Amino acid sequence: MMSDVITLRKPKAEDGMDLFELVERCPPLDPNSSYCNLLHCSHFAETGVAATRNDRLVGFVSGYLKPSTSDVWFVWQVAVDAEARGCGLAKRMLKSVLERQNLTNVKYIETTITLDNKASWGLFKSLAKELNAAIEEEPFFDEQKHFKGKHNTEYLVRIGPFS
Repeated sequence: MMSDVITLRKPKAEDGMDLFELVERCPPLDPNSSYCNLLHCSHFAETGVAATRNDRLVGFVSGYLKPSTSDVWFVWQVAVDAEARGCGLAKRMLKSVLERQNLTNVKYIETTITLDNKASWGLFKSLAKELNAAIEEEPFFDEQKHFKGKHNTEYLVRIGPFS
């Protein structure tokens, strides 16, 4: 019998290939190289979270503290496997990282989202409401200027300030 309990923990390097496979199962997420995933699971473990059910990776948030400031957590990617959707896991993962001691200075969350990614828009708008924080958006990486027409414009989404 499969347990419905999903456990959240800090990522570890051994999660790298599982993360690679999870992202492949989660279109429209952009796949990263397996090496990049290893870095997110090791170098950026303090600002990411792995969600497992029965030792299987079913969710992941990767992110980092923005180098130019100490109060912005940039969320690189949120992945939730189809089998774990619909139970609020994405928001639970985001909030679990924000609760960590090493992120107490964080007052803003930033991420980028394409206009067609309705799930991500819904997630971050809901999170902003729950944090009682403003949400702003503006074009960041332009489809033509930055992606040479090969990727939709990414909008910078900024939530905050919050406490």
